[in-house]
Amino acid sequence: MAQKKKLFSRKKKKRKAKCMAKNKLHKNMELLGTILFLALAVAVFKNVWNMSQGNPNPNLSYLSETESEGKKILPAEDGECGRPEITQDYIVINPYSRSGIALKKVKGIVVHYVSNPKSTAQENRDYFENLKDTHTTKASSHFIIGLEGEIIQCIPLSEISYASNDRNSDTISIECCHENADGKFNKKTYASLVQLTAWLCKSYGLDSSDVIRHYDVTGKMCPLYYVKHEDAWKKILKKIQNKLDTY
Repeated sequence: MAQKKKLFSRKKKKRKAKCMAKNKLHKNMELLGTILFLALAVAVFKNVWNMSQGNPNPNLSYLSETESEGKKILPAEDGECGRPEITQDYIVINPYSRSGIALKKVKGIVVHYVSNPKSTAQENRDYFENLKDTHTTKASSHFIIGLEGEIIQCIPLSEISYASNDRNSDTISIECCHENADGKFNKKTYASLVQLTAWLCKSYGLDSSDVIRHYDVTGKMCPLYYVKHEDAWKKILKKIQNKLDTY
């Protein structure tokens, strides 16, 4: 009789232990679920906040690349507003051409011309790089488009460039190479400018009215040909908007 009581007591303890283990597991699962829910809620809130502040979608990791060592080629994407091929060749952080200051909002895109006929995108990129040594001025641009339509990115899109004066803090800058002193872009440079600008507009929720010239910021004759020929500038904006309307 005593042996049966001991056996019953052992079984009762085992059942109790199993029950306690199940309860503990259930509580742990509830805690994990709560943590995951809170993490998701924070991520959603952060995304909504970024968008309300005019920031790029944080999921677009290619828009906030911050690596600075060596070149990196971003392949072209399909679509009317797909990304063109871009060579990231960042200049080093320095007080004269890459401050490292965060670009917190993007409200526009500013188009420039290099004002140095027949110079290449790489030569202009290297000029920006060398300002850390020459200290002659403060200048840079996020992108430079060359005579063959090649695109070099000099500054991460998470940082400001020294290109557009009072609009450095809320714009992306694009410098364009040109063959002649009149500043007119050739067909390859022109096509890359339209594609790059359309992609940036799509990525940041902008339209063609947010694409401006350096001239529109300071009155400087830049980009020269497209300040002197207003119709030519309007044609660029129309091509950009056509892409945005059809993607």
